[in-house]
Amino acid sequence: MELIEKLRNGERLGFEDGVKLYDLDLFTLAEFAHERRKELYGNKTYFNINRHINPTNICKDICKFCAFSANRKNPNPYTMSHDEVLSIVEDASKRGVKEVHIVSAHNDQVGLDWYLDMFRKIKERFPQIHIKALTAAEVNFLAKEYGLAYEKMIDLMIEHGVDSMPGGGAEIFDEEVRDYICKGKVSSEEWLQIHKLWHQRGRKSNATMLFGHVEKRAHRIDHMLRLRDLQDETGGFNCFIPLVYQKQNNYLKVQNFVTGQEYLKTIAIARLMLDNIPHIKAYWASSTLNLALVAQEFGADDLDGTIEREAIQSAAGAASRNGVGLDEFVHLIKESGFVPVERDSLYNELRVWA
Repeated sequence: MELIEKLRNGERLGFEDGVKLYDLDLFTLAEFAHERRKELYGNKTYFNINRHINPTNICKDICKFCAFSANRKNPNPYTMSHDEVLSIVEDASKRGVKEVHIVSAHNDQVGLDWYLDMFRKIKERFPQIHIKALTAAEVNFLAKEYGLAYEKMIDLMIEHGVDSMPGGGAEIFDEEVRDYICKGKVSSEEWLQIHKLWHQRGRKSNATMLFGHVEKRAHRIDHMLRLRDLQDETGGFNCFIPLVYQKQNNYLKVQNFVTGQEYLKTIAIARLMLDNIPHIKAYWASSTLNLALVAQEFGADDLDGTIEREAIQSAAGAASRNGVGLDEFVHLIKESGFVPVERDSLYNELRVWA
């Protein structure tokens, strides 16, 4: 079989190859993806000690898949004060948190300075903490809301202390699907352009893909290949994160949800297709912790982190609201046959639990 030969020879796979990968049985995919993972990282599984903060859920956009933003499905709008955010960061820093992951809704009521001053205050008080903040969707929203070029918006982020960008807002790049699930949000071209500009400033970011809703498998492969093309150009992506669509409290009427097998296949295919993006993350907050642990056998080398508090996935039904304790996280990775490695936000190894 030509595809198997390509996999054995380590050849770069194209679009048709990627679609055909889904037709392979689960264990064949696991064999090739796990071998690729072992070549890169052996049995190491990376995670970080991080704290997710979602400072506001008031949003001018209504994406059909979203249960986080304040709307009829979630009639509880909130916006944190800077003092509240700083209190969370202070509390987290005392427990050894090294990264704050700050993602919000597109709040047009608070002003650009509310966002930027929050980052500045965090960096001034906690210079040791890495700030990962503002998805490309948020960057696009703020740039357009305040008449700024993307370049200016990115420069303001850096000036105010943002260290890296999360990968959210990518959803599915196919324009027809995007028009249906998140009309009016950042376009696929804009998302890629924002990350390209960020990379050109010597900064790193992640990339996501939301799947398991109305997209087809071919749309997922197209999405991965667009990311791979940009990575060929910039080398700025640290990690790819397939996110499972969460079914509760939103406006997408999806009948057939992603199975565990489909998730594991997608993780494995990402490892095989994205030969230039170093890390594949099984984000347990969207997949469940048990399935993320299994995904270590399917090419995933990163499980995100302890999280501590999570509001976006859990609003749609994921069991991730209160995070996982460090000791439990380490224990679960060890028990699944892998070596836990605490990393920083840029994948420098900090501690290995041999």
